[in-house]
Parts: sequence; structure tokens; C-alpha cells
Amino acid sequence: MLLEGSCHCRAVRFSVQSHEPVPFMRCYCSICRKTAGSGGYAINLGADHATLKVRGRRHLAVYRAKLDNGRRSSGQRHFCQRCGSPLWLYDPTWPELVHPHAGAIDTPLPAAPSSTHIMLGSKAEWVPVSARRGDARFDEYPDHSLAQWHARRKLTR
Repeated sequence: MLLEGSCHCRAVRFSVQSHEPVPFMRCYCSICRKTAGSGGYAINLGADHATLKVRGRRHLAVYRAKLDNGRRSSGQRHFCQRCGSPLWLYDPTWPELVHPHAGAIDTPLPAAPSSTHIMLGSKAEWVPVSARRGDARFDEYPDHSLAQWHARRKLTR
């Protein structure tokens, strides 16, 4: 599925092919909450990095989060330096993947039949978990990837 996205001020626009376009996984970790979290969590999608096309690249900035151990995350969080909108995460550890933020996507996205709530162990106290019956919950990372979740539900596009 072709996804098109942009920042709030539209200085940065992008497109990318995604086989995992259903926004189902909500990450409540402090990094996601502080860099992209509306509602106290971020929702990332899975996409093919080789297909990422960006207009307005000069307006991009990259943030690499500082981890609890003092090191920098290998994850590169791309955002618009004009309006601050979080756009996607790229991690060279998995060079074939890019993870656009669902909130940056302008293309209508398919509704998720269920949600997976991850990193609940580091959720802020003020954040309610809006889980439905049958939603998976994990204090840390889940036992399945974005691709596996989509494949199990026959939602890969």
C-alpha cells in the first residue's frame, strides 16, 4: 500500500510503500511519549525503506534518543525542524525498514481489529490505557513484530 505523509506545516512530504499499514501497536515508552506521543504513546507503521521518497529534505532533522545507560539509540527519529512534527523512525540495524508515524500519514489507513499495547512498564501514570477486550498488553517489547502481527491476521498488503 502506498502511504503518503507530511508534517503539519507541509514543508516535508513523503511517500513509502508499506506491507504493514494497519496502526495497531501503541508504544508507551518514555522516548515515544516525549518525541511523538499524543495520548502518551506513539503508533508506528512498517514500510520498505528503499521506497521512501522525501520532498523538503532540507527541513528534516534527526534525533537519536539518549538511553538509560548513557548511550545513544541507533534509532534515528526524523522530524520537521520547522514545525516539530514527528515523521518516521529509521534504524540502520534493520536497513530495509522504516517506521512512519501513523499520525504523519495523510493516506486513509485501515482500522485495526485489535491493538497491542507495549512498554506499559514505563507508561506515565497520567496515561490511561484504552485497551479493548482481547488487546495484547506487554510491560516491555512484545513477542511478535509488526510484520508477524499483520501476517497472522492476513492484513499484509
